[in-house]
Formats: sequence, C-alpha cells, structure tokens
Amino acid sequence: MVDTPAENVKLIVDGKTFELPVITGTEKEKAIDISNLRKDTGYITLDNGYANTGSCKSAITFLDGEVGILRYRGIPIEQIAENSTFLETSYLLIYGDLPTKTQLTNFSKSFTKHAAIHKDMEKFFEGYPATGHPMGILSAMVVSLGAYYPELIKPEPSKEEIDLIAVELLAKVRTICAHSYKKSIGKPLVGPRDDLQYIPNFLHMMFSTKTKDYKIVPEMVDALQTVLILHADHEQNCSTSTVRMVGSSWANLFASVSAGICALWGPLHGGANQEVIEMLEVIQKDGGNIQKYINKAKDSNDNYRLMGFGHRVYKNYDPRAKIIKKRAHDLLKKLGIKDPLLDLAVTLEDAVLKDDYFQQRKLYPNVDFYSGIIYRAIGIPTKMFPAMFAIGRMPGWIANWKEMKESSETRIGRPRQIYTGRLTRDYVPMNNR
Repeated sequence: MVDTPAENVKLIVDGKTFELPVITGTEKEKAIDISNLRKDTGYITLDNGYANTGSCKSAITFLDGEVGILRYRGIPIEQIAENSTFLETSYLLIYGDLPTKTQLTNFSKSFTKHAAIHKDMEKFFEGYPATGHPMGILSAMVVSLGAYYPELIKPEPSKEEIDLIAVELLAKVRTICAHSYKKSIGKPLVGPRDDLQYIPNFLHMMFSTKTKDYKIVPEMVDALQTVLILHADHEQNCSTSTVRMVGSSWANLFASVSAGICALWGPLHGGANQEVIEMLEVIQKDGGNIQKYINKAKDSNDNYRLMGFGHRVYKNYDPRAKIIKKRAHDLLKKLGIKDPLLDLAVTLEDAVLKDDYFQQRKLYPNVDFYSGIIYRAIGIPTKMFPAMFAIGRMPGWIANWKEMKESSETRIGRPRQIYTGRLTRDYVPMNNR
C-alpha cells in the first residue's frame, strides 16, 4: 500500500504557484506527483534516462542503492539466496507470497509438463545460422510462442490464462536457450527430461548428447541457482520498464517479454557479464598486466572502464555481489578449475578492492563480475551470458507485466520530449535544390 498524500510541494511557474502532491511509499521513499503538471502549467519535466522519474507504483521489489538493500516482496535478498530455490522465488515474485508445499509442488510439476517446445518450433532452429546470437533467437522464439497459443493472445487475459502463459515462458525459456547453444555448435537438440528439476534439466539440455548424459554436479546447480535468484528482479531497470511500457499498449505477455529480451541484450544491461569476460581476455592477451588497465581506468583523460565494477543504482556494495562472490569462489575451489582467465579475474578483483581510488568512489565488483566467472566455470560460452540473464529475469518481467495489467492506474506509456530541431520552413521542390 502507498500512503495517501499528506503534504504538497509548491512550484512557482511564470509567477504562479502550483501545489504538487507528495506520495510516500511503504519504505518512506518520497515522490512528487507531476501527473497533472502539463495540464496545469503547460510545462513538462526533462529527465534524461528517467534517473529521477518514477513510472509506476510497484509492490514487487524494493531497492535502496545508497545503503545496499534489495528485497523481493519484502524479504531480504540475503535470506532468499540462502534458503530459497529459483522456482520458489519465481512464485514469490509473481504471486506475492511464498508458496505452500502443495502450491510449490504443483508449480514445479507444471514446468515438467510445459518444458518442451512444439516440434514445429524445433524446425525454426534449422533456419538460423550457427553465428546467430542466442538473444536474437530467444527474442524471436518467445514472440513466436504466441502463434501456438492464439487463445491466450488477447487484451484482457483471465487470471488462469496469465498463469498458463507464465508457466509456458518460465519453462520454455531455458529450453530455447539450450537449443540455441546446441545450434551454435552444430550439435543435435536435446530435449528436457521429466525426472529432472528446473536447473539440472537446463544443464542436461545444454551439455548432454544423444548418446551420453551430462553428469550433474551439485555445486554447479547451487551456483547457477544463486545467480538466477539474484537476477530474478531488480526494480524498474531498462528491460523491466520496457516490458511494462510495451504491455501498457495491451500487447500480450509473449510480445512484451520479447521486447524485454531485446532491451536486456545491450552490453550496458544484460550483456555486462559478457563484457567482463571479454575485458579479461583483452588483458590476458596483453600479457596479463592488470595494473596497466587499473591505471587506465583511473586516468581522467582515458575513457577506459573496468567492466563489472560499480553500478548505476548502488552507491554502496551491491548486496547481490556479496552473495555471489562466495558462490563463485566456492565453486572454483570445489571444481579445482585451472583457468588462467579465471585466475586473472580473482587477481583483478583483489587489486581493485585494495585500491583507494575505487574504495573512495565505491566502485566495488558487482553481480555481473561474479556471474560471468560462474558461467565460465560451468562451461557456458560467453555468447550465452545475456541469455542466462534472461532466464533469471523472466519471473520479474512476468510479475511486473501482471502487476501493470492489474493496476487501475496503468496508462499507455507515452513520454514527452523537448524539440530541438529546425523552426518552420517551406518545402523546396527538387528542381530548386
């Protein structure tokens, strides 16, 4: 619930005073409601990147970047990562409360039932080149799912229909991602197994062959589960706000999520962990001189950035990074992996954490830095990293789309602009140009 406005702020425009209501959230964060600003004053606000603009009211995730707090439906991320599973977390985000044992059992069974994609959709992979990026394929395949469920493509789906679409998306996104990987390496597709749970099933489809089953390592399952939980939702980020924006036009959930996947694809968002590994590869090829690249990042005359350090929202240590850091180090130790690139990552992490420059600016390793390390340790190729992010973020997208559809305050997204183009001028015929 959000408190009823109990105070106003005064805005003076052209000598006239206007009162704008203040909205207070449950965590006491405050917002100035400018919904009627243009109607009352003729002015709009300008906020590049919407860094200071709230686009909605939401009860899903609370984030306070100043002190490093992240909660799903009121539950601290530390408790969820330690005690929950990805499926239980998905249920929590979508439906608002932790499931009972019966609810979770039924939820889990539904994933087994809907894990496989239609045989006709499997043929789609034959049309993609091996060089096709998994994110492009994933976005296309997700929006194509709507063609197989035409009865669900409607402006106002029922609660039961939304539940079915949610299960279809959560179950099939891992299958599509695994099939994309198989296509990229020229290997036959491997379908899901009824006897495997969510994450082991994904690893099976990724790494098993037609003749040999992949050996599921519990530590890999635990590490991957943690990454997916930490990526499950993160307030109104670029991709989530895209899902809500597209959905506000009454676009169906398949289409809205497909748009979210495209937004996530960018290197400044879901591609950030891929950028971390590619950065490490550049440093490695240059002789592994970490200090050289640290100095470049500290040089105000150099545009170079260390990928995986600092965060747009967090001005403190990313709470997700604290959790995933331990998982990453435990996994490397348990597997005894000897990978020069991962060794380089650990060395870089240690050097940055000890450097006063980064400490003073609170540029700590973020979740993207460690998730890339975990993916590489498991054997997931770098090109697949953004797709892995999409699997994790799927419950958050669904929860936000569902919340947006159920809100009586939802309006179609339509930002304004400040025009900076040419003034009125006449058309010049071709012969006079």
